[in-house]
Amino acid sequence: MSKKILIITGDAGETYECLFAKHRLLEAGFEPVIAAPTRKPMHLVIHDFEPGWDTYIERPGYRVESDITFDEVNHEDYEAILVLGGRAPEYLRHNEKVLAIVNAFHSQERWIFAICHGIQVLVSAGIVKGRRLTCYEHCKHEVEAMGGTWETAEAVRDGHIVTAQTWNSHPEFYREIFNCFK
Repeated sequence: MSKKILIITGDAGETYECLFAKHRLLEAGFEPVIAAPTRKPMHLVIHDFEPGWDTYIERPGYRVESDITFDEVNHEDYEAILVLGGRAPEYLRHNEKVLAIVNAFHSQERWIFAICHGIQVLVSAGIVKGRRLTCYEHCKHEVEAMGGTWETAEAVRDGHIVTAQTWNSHPEFYREIFNCFK
């Protein structure tokens, strides 16, 4: 049986991060399981940069069906957790079940992966203090305010935690993720 990887997202999660994760993990022989607040087709988004804008823009993305709800997660069933970005982490970081899941992985020093705004969930779970991390640059102050060190690398591995800046970091991020399982 393949190793299961828990993917955490919800409405307004980043489309490309979700689909890339699912497809790349399947290709590598893992079983990705997408968990969200409810079982349903989620409304994902696409973030990109446009000339003349001071920040990223948001467009509707693809719909992706969640496999399970957060209430159905048994962290013991998974080799790792992957927290995606987009806007979903803005509200998921307030979900006590999500924080408990992340802390269960952390307390057992099992693999925790986060990309882009996914770092907001790790910050709220209280696991960034004393860690070297990366994320979307406009989340760096949240990391630093909670005692983490923000780095400019596309992907950073510190112990059992691997973080990445954005979907542009996929090559470095997934190279590091797959190195974790060697």
